[in-house]
Amino acid sequence: MTNPPPASLIPPPNGYADWLAELKSRIHTAQQRATLAVNRELVLLYWQIGRDILERQAREGWGSKVIERLAHDLRTAFPDIKGFSTRNLKYMRAFAEAWPETEFVQQAAAQLPWFHLCTLIDKLKTRAERDWYLAKAVEHNWSRNILVIQIEVNARGRSGQAVNNFALCLPKPQSDLARESLKDPYRFDFLGLTNEAQEREIESALVQHVTRFLLELGAGFAFVGRQVLLEVGDDDFFIDLLFYHLKLHCYVVIELKGGKFKPEHLGQLGFYLTAVDAQVKSEQDAPTIGLLLCKSKNKVVAEYALRDSAQPMGVAEYQLLENLPTELQTSLPSIEQIERELAGLPDDADET
Repeated sequence: MTNPPPASLIPPPNGYADWLAELKSRIHTAQQRATLAVNRELVLLYWQIGRDILERQAREGWGSKVIERLAHDLRTAFPDIKGFSTRNLKYMRAFAEAWPETEFVQQAAAQLPWFHLCTLIDKLKTRAERDWYLAKAVEHNWSRNILVIQIEVNARGRSGQAVNNFALCLPKPQSDLARESLKDPYRFDFLGLTNEAQEREIESALVQHVTRFLLELGAGFAFVGRQVLLEVGDDDFFIDLLFYHLKLHCYVVIELKGGKFKPEHLGQLGFYLTAVDAQVKSEQDAPTIGLLLCKSKNKVVAEYALRDSAQPMGVAEYQLLENLPTELQTSLPSIEQIERELAGLPDDADET
């Protein structure tokens, strides 16, 4: 009597593959919901402990030593549970002090892992800053390392700062979303180039490290191509960088200029917008947006140049790595480390 073939070798019935894919999706979704539920309960517990410490210290006049005593007693009572160190209890107190409203903690803060919240408390001083980065971390699902990078490069301070004419050329709320999608200045220090780098060298490096470039551009940008060919009247023209913005539902043309902004730069950019609208964009796409990146600009000159344009464009500066001392350069994260983080590879940091 022969043994039956393994189940993996038996041809599946019709429709089995689709059903299996659906089951995998359901299981994955259930796992995510379970993880989020556990995290939410943990964060709420930590906030309640922190609130109790605050209230009792205020009401009873207890000093800071009570936290050390509490840490000892909780670890004795729950030896298998991590998180009750003196340091972590102090974070709980700071957490309750930073966000005193129960409703906000339940609806917003509890969506982030605990160590994200500790990072916000450590690195930011005001409620407005913490709330902004908290909301962005939830919206874009930032890892803790990416959150740190965004704080250190001042993402909040640069968001929506590019000189633009969107309010004149685009309807609301498209104009507001377009404005918030651009920054000024853009930080390209991850390329390791100095201010002597030429346009094509910068462009090539940005494409080589497009994952980090997309992080700097912000959520919603999808890379389409570099030196994209447009044929107009039997002549060939090449766009430096072409993107598609998933939230704005439009193409974004990015042109790099290695020197100071000049008004005539917008003429070339406007020509590219016209060509993309005529040859690339579909009827469902919104009007193409242009972003001119230059080494420096006079803000008033840029505003004047954009004022009479009927095409939606923005002007922003970019910053490259200055000539840093060797010992400081070696302390910066490598491109490989950054891109490993962006790819979601595990972090070796001890978060216990």
